[in-house]
Amino acid sequence: MIRRALIGWLVACYAFLYIPIAYLVTFSFNGSRLVTMWSGFSTRWYITLLHDQTLIDAALLSLRIATASATIACVIGTAAGYALARFGPFRGRLLFEAALGAPLVLPDIVIGLSLLLLCVVLEQLTGWPRGRGAWTVTLAHASISVAYVAIVIRAALTDAGDGLEQAAMDLYAPPWQAFALVTVPLMAPALVSGWLLAFTLSMDDVVVASFTSGPVSSTMPIVVFSMTKLGATPEIYALATVIVTVVTVCLLGIGALRRFGWTSQAGRAGEGGG
Repeated sequence: MIRRALIGWLVACYAFLYIPIAYLVTFSFNGSRLVTMWSGFSTRWYITLLHDQTLIDAALLSLRIATASATIACVIGTAAGYALARFGPFRGRLLFEAALGAPLVLPDIVIGLSLLLLCVVLEQLTGWPRGRGAWTVTLAHASISVAYVAIVIRAALTDAGDGLEQAAMDLYAPPWQAFALVTVPLMAPALVSGWLLAFTLSMDDVVVASFTSGPVSSTMPIVVFSMTKLGATPEIYALATVIVTVVTVCLLGIGALRRFGWTSQAGRAGEGGG
């Protein structure tokens, strides 16, 4: 009885999440502009999307900002996570951890307003940045994503321990060589995960980008949010369907690669055992 109730609750939760997405995907092929009335199958909104230069420019800008901010956050977050996992107690550690974890709990509107005031004060004092644009959005997203990357890196290094690094240095490997040949491979999955997480956070952000962007640097979420103020359109549904399709294909590809890797490893293990 309890098992059936849990399964029913699970089905209800998944239905709550995915039925709206299925509705969105279905009505992206609607021939009518009305998103509540089906008038026949059509791909006209995908053609319209391909010719919407505003959305295309916003999407390309979002990709550039997300790539740059994720890379910056990955470098700084890796250093922060490594320090927390390997340096042990040091002066100011508690304050460092609190400052690093603040973006995880502060509301986005507080972070966005704070970064806006920082940009204004810096411009008044130093002349940089001159206005707000892609670089201010990039730095804002990177400053937020550092905390997420640091947590991922710290968890990976804590779980792995420092035994292999100590063994490498016992075998006369210099610290830099032990870091490059032992620590970095141990962190590799966490590095990829942290970079992808930072990339996703940047692509998804609206609030912070709204505070730190200028009139000529609107990202794709800002443009879509502005378009939805007048009501949802099949063109927005088509854009959302493209995003869902790309994400689904990527997840299926990663799953296939992992399964192929596991199968190959199992086969090699079987051959070795034979």
